[in-house]
Amino acid sequence: MLRLIANRLGLGLITLFGVSVLIFIGTEVLPGDVATAILGQSATPEAVEAIRRSLHLHDPAIVRYGRWLWNLVQGDLGASLANGRPIAQQIGPRLANTFFLAGYAAVIAVPLSIAFGIIAAMRQNGYFDRITNTATLITISMPEFFVGYVLIILLSVKLGWFPSLSMVTYKMGFGQRLFVTAMPAITLVLVVMAYMMRMTRASVVAAMSSPYVEMAILKGLPQWRIVVQHALPNAWAPIINVVALNLAYLVVGVIVVEVVFVYPGVGQLMVDAVSKRDVPVVQACGLIFASTFVGLNMLADLFAILSNPRLRHPR
Repeated sequence: MLRLIANRLGLGLITLFGVSVLIFIGTEVLPGDVATAILGQSATPEAVEAIRRSLHLHDPAIVRYGRWLWNLVQGDLGASLANGRPIAQQIGPRLANTFFLAGYAAVIAVPLSIAFGIIAAMRQNGYFDRITNTATLITISMPEFFVGYVLIILLSVKLGWFPSLSMVTYKMGFGQRLFVTAMPAITLVLVVMAYMMRMTRASVVAAMSSPYVEMAILKGLPQWRIVVQHALPNAWAPIINVVALNLAYLVVGVIVVEVVFVYPGVGQLMVDAVSKRDVPVVQACGLIFASTFVGLNMLADLFAILSNPRLRHPR
């Protein structure tokens, strides 16, 4: 088992190294000049040249990439080009806000989607199954920003239940924070529930058609016992994988939702940094998103293997 974990950790680190190369190349090919973007179009050539020298922009790209990667390994994310503040100080509170919103949505979405998926599988082709399938197809078909704007019109403008903007501060209490972030949380829940519910239903339905489940049915066992004791243990692996993928999406795919609701998370910070051409902040945000995605997928892989003995001992 330790060898398996070490293997997965090694693959994760190799993946992160590849992602760091892609992020650096992506920020290198952005149009425009960083020094001119910082000082503005009215800056003198001398001032622009001084900024280029201070940022080491004349060094070869591979030298700057090596310096950036070495600083990252040492835990130094650098300083923002826009305000000169350390990036770690800016990202820390924003990352906490993003994790809070992702956790808020996950606490609602994961148990509901698994429960609804199991019920839909137990009542296959019934009214509940058809209604949930139709509802999930509708939510899958709509992009996040559209769902967010529809919720703003219905729940904020028409009914006045929730604020349309999710501005949070560190002075807010836990209850007030839950209230203010309810709209983006509902948006994320509607987006991710559909995938998890449909995968849960499909996995349980596939397990229910197995010979050992048919034998349990012939023995006269109650349906709930057949599902819990016989179908679910063999359906957990794909369910865990899709849950982990959607949890990763709640963190790395939240950019659009944060912009729609003006929520002060890492996604909003990254969009602001791109508009100001603050390259070090963009690189740091991109690497945090990649690390979260790779880490959650690695955990899902390990939990799926632990939940199914056949995956631990492949032929």
